[in-house]
Amino acid sequence: MTRVLVCDDQALIRAGFTTIIDAQPDLEVAGECGDGRTAVDLAARLRPDVVVMDVRMPVLDGIEATRLLAGSGVAQPVKVLVVTTFNLDEYVYEALRAGASGFLLKDAPPAQLLHGIRTVATGAALLAPEVTRRLIGRFAARIRPPQDTDGETPLTPRELEVLRLIADGLSNSEIAATLVLSPETVKTYVSRILTKLDLRDRVQAVVYAYRHGLAR
Repeated sequence: MTRVLVCDDQALIRAGFTTIIDAQPDLEVAGECGDGRTAVDLAARLRPDVVVMDVRMPVLDGIEATRLLAGSGVAQPVKVLVVTTFNLDEYVYEALRAGASGFLLKDAPPAQLLHGIRTVATGAALLAPEVTRRLIGRFAARIRPPQDTDGETPLTPRELEVLRLIADGLSNSEIAATLVLSPETVKTYVSRILTKLDLRDRVQAVVYAYRHGLAR
């Protein structure tokens, strides 16, 4: 059973999400709240598997709450799925940098919300490759180091090649086609990369690649 904490400042939205989630045999709502500060406190007490987080909220906004729950340096990070009405690249970028594992819009169909929760709960990232490409195109300059020189890395040449393709926004199947590998082999490479670099998911891998000058 995947336990979910719902955080949104609109009571009707919270009620809707709660009804949808609780109707699933493999999901349950562990709690709900209307601001980011309470979300952080409840997450520490309830230890949910996933937090569904709004962006614009009183007391503490969803981006900062996400940073406190899942950001770098957090001892026991919680998986966060950011769900908002605002389809702005800036919000997506900041949410992912704060540690979110995924990003959805509130007008997405219920099935997409449920898929997002289940995906994030498994430790995977919910971000379509085309969204990754768009974000990189717009914000790469912010996370790219001043000089793009390859730094030391524990990755093998093949793993580094896979990481660069991840940073290009390619999916596993696209990487497999590009390198003439099986999807299973690519999946293994991705898993090794995340383990060696101590990263949670491929979204963090993209940011890592750009920050360390490893992306093309």
